[in-house]
Amino acid sequence: MIFNRLINMIGEDSFNHIKNKKIIVFGLGGVGSYAAEVLVRSGIHNLTVVDYDMVDITNINRQLIALQSTLGMKKVDVFYARAKDINPEIIIKALHIKVTEKNIKDLFYEKYDYVIDCVDDIIAKVEITKFCLDNKINLISSMGFANKSHPEQIKIAKLNQTKVCPLARSFRKKIKELGYPLDFKVVYSEEKPSEVIDRKILGSNAYCPSAAGIILASEVINHLLKG
Repeated sequence: MIFNRLINMIGEDSFNHIKNKKIIVFGLGGVGSYAAEVLVRSGIHNLTVVDYDMVDITNINRQLIALQSTLGMKKVDVFYARAKDINPEIIIKALHIKVTEKNIKDLFYEKYDYVIDCVDDIIAKVEITKFCLDNKINLISSMGFANKSHPEQIKIAKLNQTKVCPLARSFRKKIKELGYPLDFKVVYSEEKPSEVIDRKILGSNAYCPSAAGIILASEVINHLLKG
């Protein structure tokens, strides 16, 4: 069986418990593609992925779905095929949609046990957060991992406990201005962003975004195992 080694660690009852949870992942980039794949390889049976982007050659250095053979394809379509290739029994919905204030409610037509936010667009990030907090849905959000080279400095904390990360600072300010609490979980890095040659382009590598995605997924799985 595909998941024998995981079942050997956590037991069949716990495996069936997490298997039957519904999770949605927003964003399939350097962080989200790894988070989503960890969920698939951990036996999550009902998964929704949301991303409006296409695979670009600049994605190849850090995104699981980015290969020479997938250039120009919808990220959600590539991940759908990949997930089915890992676990043919998975129920996966792939939504090629850009999150906006107008469509956020429609994206939650199903009840989810956990939401993983890995989008870069701060407007979409705020809309996802507002909906989850308004509807008391478990949420964990990814902060910024561009221009960073030390995955050992990645941490899990409440948004109000973050420091150094420029995206977390901006996100925290917007959520506070809207009157929402800042005590939901995020994954962020305390590493100061490095200088890059061309400031118009965000620097990236294969190991920081991927490590963040794995940490995000592990936090969700461990949380579900406790419940």
